[in-house]
Amino acid sequence: MASSQGGRSILPIVLLSAAGFTVLTTEFVIVGLLPAMARDLGVSVSRAGLLVTLFAFTVAVVGPPLTASFSRFERKRLFVSTLLLFALSNVLAAVAPNFGIMAFARFIPAVMLPVFWALASETAVAITGPERAGKAISMVSFGIVAATIFGIPIGTLVGDAFGWRVAFASLAVLALVKAALLFFFLPSIQGKKGAASVASQMGILRDPVIAGHVLLSLLVFAGMFTAYTYLADILERLGGFDGATVGWILMGFGGVGMIGNWLGGRLVDRSPLGASIAFSAPIALAMIVLVPVVHSFVMLAVVLAIWGIAQAALFTVSHVRVMKSASANAALGASLNISGANMGIGLGAILGGWVIDGFGLPHVGWAAAGVIGLSIAAALVLMSAKSPVPVATPCPEGE
Repeated sequence: MASSQGGRSILPIVLLSAAGFTVLTTEFVIVGLLPAMARDLGVSVSRAGLLVTLFAFTVAVVGPPLTASFSRFERKRLFVSTLLLFALSNVLAAVAPNFGIMAFARFIPAVMLPVFWALASETAVAITGPERAGKAISMVSFGIVAATIFGIPIGTLVGDAFGWRVAFASLAVLALVKAALLFFFLPSIQGKKGAASVASQMGILRDPVIAGHVLLSLLVFAGMFTAYTYLADILERLGGFDGATVGWILMGFGGVGMIGNWLGGRLVDRSPLGASIAFSAPIALAMIVLVPVVHSFVMLAVVLAIWGIAQAALFTVSHVRVMKSASANAALGASLNISGANMGIGLGAILGGWVIDGFGLPHVGWAAAGVIGLSIAAALVLMSAKSPVPVATPCPEGE
């Protein structure tokens, strides 16, 4: 009987993980499609990069308050509605005739992404019970991690073979399929009643250590996405690779990222800030070296492997690090990390575009490494600060 119940509880969690893959791929897929989309919409790559900024800033601003507000809603209805909204927005992106319509199509899913991300793990725990919380969160987070690692290269390959509009249309179909699966197989779970107000929950930011950890996530992601937003453009324009080759390169980048996810999940429990520094230093070096070695296939592979491992690790490290710093309210800590990370993504895309317009594409890596350097300095400052004693919290990706 117990195994039968376990089997019934695993399927909804697997579906939440699969839905998370679609939700997060919708955010990140645009990175690999940026050059072709810019050409088709008649804008520069740096201006097209503002679509990354729009999405990220929207997530950053609306994340914590909307998550707190929607936490009261019945989960099944909330998640199915979110997937239907993502399907609609991806259809609109697929048929967008100009930059303005595309911007609106990117704004719609950004509103609901942080709500799904923050509440999916909590829902998984409600399905399995607290005694299996770690496994449930790990399963849901796998879909999210897979999206950050494989969503971009898969979208790039689809876009190169059939056009970038087909990539968005494919995401719309996936969202519809997963909405239907959640409708039929996700049990009804009531939301939280009598939760504290948004203002009172956000009071944890008065703790300078917690605020510092959120700022650190902002700097880490700003540094990563100053260069990563334009990685496909660097490979095409400076490396001379065609779209299909870029897609396969990004697939390899994602593949080694699985190693980074594994390493980050283990090192972050030993020293969250130490792990942040340990992965930030090599990624900064890789960003600087990328352009000089872009025509050497072996050296390019080594540099991108280092970058891919460190970047995936920093996704995991940042998420767990902020949750541990806000151990009294780990769920809100996760939401604050989402906001800080996405604010960094948006600022990084802006900074990278500004560097491209003002100094040229080859200088993006130097700017990105400079921001990563600031994140290392911030981590060292936090190390010297008195941190709260962390309460044991499940590691989303580090099982």
